[in-house]
Amino acid sequence: MRPSGRDLNTLRPISIETGVTKHAEGSCLIRMGDTQVLCTASIEDRPPSFLRNTGLGWVTAEYGMLPRATNTRNRREAASGKQTGRTVEIQRLIGRALRAGVDRVALGERQITVDCDVLQADGGTRCAAITGGWVALRLAANRLLKAGVITSDPIVDHVAAVSCGIYAGQPVLDLDYAEDSEAGADGNFILTGRGRLIEVQMSAEGATFSRDELGTLLDLAAAGAAEIIEAQKAAL
Repeated sequence: MRPSGRDLNTLRPISIETGVTKHAEGSCLIRMGDTQVLCTASIEDRPPSFLRNTGLGWVTAEYGMLPRATNTRNRREAASGKQTGRTVEIQRLIGRALRAGVDRVALGERQITVDCDVLQADGGTRCAAITGGWVALRLAANRLLKAGVITSDPIVDHVAAVSCGIYAGQPVLDLDYAEDSEAGADGNFILTGRGRLIEVQMSAEGATFSRDELGTLLDLAAAGAAEIIEAQKAAL
């Protein structure tokens, strides 16, 4: 029995509210269970220096967690003068994932930065950030198309992410914190709307896992991502 009472293949309730900030070119608030992430996309009309005069655009991401996003207060990273390794790893993951769904030629020489700020954490924050970040990115691209700044849609596919793991000996979909903290193995699965894999992060936390179990987790992730993509479509 899962702590939440969900079936093994059931997602937490998901909602995506768009247009939640005034100034960003694209924004949404994504809720996956008790995890809440604010995602905003900001457009700059120049690429990073390493892409100047290449004709290519760039999508990057930044990730952060509010001090009371968790059950105890965490010190702001700005107060220590540097980001933690976890933060750097997560924001690189978000950027890689989102770029997989973008035609950088169609985007042109500009940069879109997707900021993902965790308001409340209950497991799966990086997956929620990727899923919500794609919605914010889609909205920003819509803004460019509507204004006639670009003529070809740079978004080539949906991007969605979901966690899966082995909890109490059973493969489960979309771990919350109670499961994630006790999982024998857990991972993050990032897929496109066509069901193609972008990235899989899977590791044994307390127990190894078999190839058959990994296959089961991949099947769970594919089904879960398909549901999440429907939520993205409904939000848009």
